[in-house]
Amino acid sequence: IYTLSLHDALPILLKNGQVYSIDFYYSGRPLTTGRFGGFTFGKDPEGKPWIFTSCEDDGASLWWPDKDQWRDEVEEMEISVAVPNDLVDVSNGRFMGKTNLGDGYTRWNWMVHYPINNYDVSLNIGNYQHFSDKLGDLTLDFYALPGDLEKAKSQFSQAKEMLEAYQHYFGPYPFPKDGYKLIEVPYSGMEHQSAVTYGNRFKNGYLERDWAGVGISTRFDFIIIHESGHEWFGNSVSAADRSDMWIHEGWTTYLEGLYVEYRWGHDDAIKYLNGLKPKIKNQRPIVTERGVNGDPPEDQYFKGGLMLNTLRSVIDDDNQWWPLLYNFYQQFKYRNIMTEDVVTYFNRETGQNLTPFFNQYLRHADIPTLQLLFDPAEGTVSYKWRADEPGFSMPVLVGQKDQWQRIQPTLNWQTMKTSLTKDQFLVATDLFYVNVQKYEESL
Repeated sequence: IYTLSLHDALPILLKNGQVYSIDFYYSGRPLTTGRFGGFTFGKDPEGKPWIFTSCEDDGASLWWPDKDQWRDEVEEMEISVAVPNDLVDVSNGRFMGKTNLGDGYTRWNWMVHYPINNYDVSLNIGNYQHFSDKLGDLTLDFYALPGDLEKAKSQFSQAKEMLEAYQHYFGPYPFPKDGYKLIEVPYSGMEHQSAVTYGNRFKNGYLERDWAGVGISTRFDFIIIHESGHEWFGNSVSAADRSDMWIHEGWTTYLEGLYVEYRWGHDDAIKYLNGLKPKIKNQRPIVTERGVNGDPPEDQYFKGGLMLNTLRSVIDDDNQWWPLLYNFYQQFKYRNIMTEDVVTYFNRETGQNLTPFFNQYLRHADIPTLQLLFDPAEGTVSYKWRADEPGFSMPVLVGQKDQWQRIQPTLNWQTMKTSLTKDQFLVATDLFYVNVQKYEESL
């Protein structure tokens, strides 16, 4: 292996069959910008240095040289950080020991054993106190400031319940060689791989708010449940381009619902997910232009999660749904994928053409509207979808809650008999994220 430094004259002739490495040396003060500050030099409540990174929006090139392309992940990574002797660095991966450098600084060494995206690489430097636990063979490490240590020991106990829930649905935690870490920071939180950061004030809900507004999100700590869910979707299964970021956020929002279902049952999960509807704007498609680092709308979270809940109702068979979820994750873990990969998988495994379904929810701003035209004289209701996607067709439950009838509307009118009036005739909009318009023929 030939090692080149940037002091060497470039370009030079590179010989076929030879392996080259390049050493980069750089210095300076990284910008404080981007999501939660990029690379922030701050102080903790006791006045000690508290330094952290979080740079998903603008990218990790805010503080270290990289291409900032989501599709390009390193297979393994060593992270070494020298900090003053009275401080601690917590980064991604497995702690590999520390070295006293003899100049008032200690170098903390970490090893990431799995593919990792650039923006997930994390430094967290502070006066951290450490405590630990285990879930089977999985190590759980927690870091908090001294004044918050007892609160952290209480609140961070939710991590075990969260891990048990997600492992139930998707299989073992994705990064066992690196372990799971939860680290206190002064911002709300971020899904840094194997080093999830937390700033939710050691309270349930989200920044002490009822996140879904239906009395369920106050039962758990939103940041622990959501940001850790990204270990499966976002960090293990990753989008290859920012345009398809719903693969991170839509799936992880749906995981919140799965956590609720695991802990408190199906009805509460449906109630929780439907509580997110007021956050949706339906102004722009979720999937944005590719290759331009486009910014998807926030609908990727809530609309993405409700789309997956709708897909469960479309499939209408939990004996099929749970293996579909498990096998989807297992097929794509440690990979960078696109929306097309998601659609191809579900088309193949269900034997259905779900492409129009995914396109309507992901590539158009509006959701489908079920149009209902009632004819009281004939005792009938005509129905069809109004949708942007050609060939859109989706089953839906109609009638009354104790006697749902499953119909298959298309873009063309169909008619069925009903003894229900316009007001009595319901649509299961808690199971299907759709709009409904009702009309009545004049008598």
